[in-house]
Amino acid sequence: MADDTKHTDPVDFGILNTLIGYRLRRAQMNFFTKFSEVCSDLGISPGLFAIIAIVERNPGLTQTAVAQALGNDRSAMVSAVDKLEKMDIIERRPAKNDRRSYALFMTQAGEKFFLTLSDRVMEHEQIMAARLEGNKELDWLLDTLDILSKN
Repeated sequence: MADDTKHTDPVDFGILNTLIGYRLRRAQMNFFTKFSEVCSDLGISPGLFAIIAIVERNPGLTQTAVAQALGNDRSAMVSAVDKLEKMDIIERRPAKNDRRSYALFMTQAGEKFFLTLSDRVMEHEQIMAARLEGNKELDWLLDTLDILSKN
């Protein structure tokens, strides 16, 4: 009986290759896979990196504000911040204008950690962006992604 599990012909993606969303998802998966190779030893995923980057630039934002800025679910934010707090990267403090909320701040160790982490991430980005033909193509891509990201 023939083994049908070994398919050597290229897969025909048909309509999928005409869909912007599908192609964006494939590119995202590739970026995230490479990101994991670069940052997994630090215990950081792309989602955690995004939280750290927002808090680093916006100290004192509440968890809810960070979640909204990133388009994340508030409940998922709690566990992500718990993890970052246990790693001594971010700390919660009572929010000044709402005692029921917590404001997020980088710890001293977190600030040092972010320097190492952001160096790695930027190196990863440069390697991926080198596939494009110069800054003109990169600028076009970033502008186009901005347009597609708007509601």
